[in-house]
Formats: sequence, structure tokens, C-alpha cells
Amino acid sequence: MTPLTEAAATLHKYFSNIEKYQNCLSKATATLESLQWLSCTDAVHTGTQVSVTYSITQEMAYSHLLGTTDVVSVAEYHRRIDALNSEELRTLCRRLKITREDLNSKQATNIKTDLEPEAFRPNLSDPSELLQSDQIEKLTKHLPPRTIGYPWTLVYSTAKHGMSLKTLYRTMLGLDTPVLMVIKDSDGQVFGALASEPFKVSDCFYGTGETFLFTFSPDFEVFKWTGDNMFFIKGDMDSLAFGGGGGEFALWLDGDLYHGRSHSCKTFGNHTLSKREDFIIQDIEIWAFE
Repeated sequence: MTPLTEAAATLHKYFSNIEKYQNCLSKATATLESLQWLSCTDAVHTGTQVSVTYSITQEMAYSHLLGTTDVVSVAEYHRRIDALNSEELRTLCRRLKITREDLNSKQATNIKTDLEPEAFRPNLSDPSELLQSDQIEKLTKHLPPRTIGYPWTLVYSTAKHGMSLKTLYRTMLGLDTPVLMVIKDSDGQVFGALASEPFKVSDCFYGTGETFLFTFSPDFEVFKWTGDNMFFIKGDMDSLAFGGGGGEFALWLDGDLYHGRSHSCKTFGNHTLSKREDFIIQDIEIWAFE
């Protein structure tokens, strides 16, 4: 795991548990003040080193919120500090707009909890026609750490670009981020996939374990990589598919982006994402993070 991944994962873990953070904010703030360790140099404006004491406090505060204790060896302690005190983390802080004033402010306990979710809701380049605000927030908690702080950019939608897999591939050219595909079928069900890289025509499967599937049919579920195989994404001019094993794809779309199929598979350990295995596509949106 790279220092950037380690640092981003730590911050993502801390910030993603919104509900529990809201309920315990006052208690955690009191804990931080009692420890008297809360300090951080102004990493955003000066680019100087993020304080070790803040990193320790952050992990302890999150452990306090979850009611757990993280005991590590001295070697592991220093390894974490090295990961957190990196140039990559300072870049991440700039993206997250973390400032010294944000960290040291004693007004945190006065923040209205009903406003806090706004801080965790990403900025969208266009309104989504397929996702509600609460669905966006749920998906955000499961996105790869490297997408944190970036706005969602709508790079493809059937409403704007038409129903064509060839056009979909063309809109992917020049992108270098994970992409989120959201599908709505003729039954009104919403589901899709997060691809670790933009879609492309390929001779074999591609992608990484960041890839996952999700569905809101009928309740929100996320299906992460099981580790059983590496059949993440496969694209050609006639179809786009996710997952495999046992002769079935987890999610398959035809070249006209009209017919689709979903089935359980070993790659993600998922059940059928749609109400029925075979479905008719009504709309698709694809979002990049840049």
C-alpha cells in the first residue's frame, strides 16, 4: 500500500462514518482537548509537514467514536507516521481543503449537525437524473480514496449522447480516473458499477480490486471484490461486461445499450442487481472524478 493510499484510506475512514461522527462530535472534541495533542501546521497554504500529534489524535478520536482501541507496535507506529507525513498527504489535504483553522477551531461543537452532511456531499458538474441526494451520499462512502475531494463530472449520459456503446467509449478518451456507471432500467430500478479505470475496448479483462458493483434494488447494497478471480471489466464493440466465473457475468450490456443482464458471479459475490436477470435499459449516466 502506497503512502498516498494509506493516508487517503485513513482520512476516508475517519470522515465517511458521518452519522456516528455527528452523534459523537461533542464527545470526541472534548477528548481531543483533554489529550492536548490537537495541533497541525498549515499544510494547505505553506505545504509544510502535517504534525505527527494531529495524526495520532485523529486515529485515537476515530477509535473513540467506534468504541475501539488500536494498539500497535513501535515499528508499525513509525510506519503509519511516515505514511501520514508525506508529500502525497499534503496534496490530499489541499484537495480536502483542510486548514489549521479547521482543525484547531473550538467552534466545532457549535456546528449544527443538520448542516454537516453538506460537507460530505460531492459537487456535481450537472444534476443527476438517476440518483437522489441520499443515494449519492451512500455511494460516496464506498468510492476509492483517490477520488476524495474531486467533483463528479458527467462524462456520458444516454439523454445527452444517445444509446451507443461506441459513443460511450469515445467519451472515455483522455480520462484518467475511476468512473461510476449508473443504470436505470425499465422497471425503475437503479444499479451499476464503479470501474477502477475508464471503459475501453480490450482483448481481455482489465481493472483492479477497486472495482465494485452496487444496487438500490430494492435496498442499497455494495458488492466488493471477493479475491476469487480478476475478471473485473471486459469491453468490446458489441458489449460491456463486469465480473465473471461460472460462465456468467455479474453485469452485461449490449452494444446498443438497450438490453442488459445481471447474474451472480464469483468476482463480486453479488446477487442479481436488477429485479430480473434480463432487463431493458432506460438511462445510463457515467461520472468521472476530476
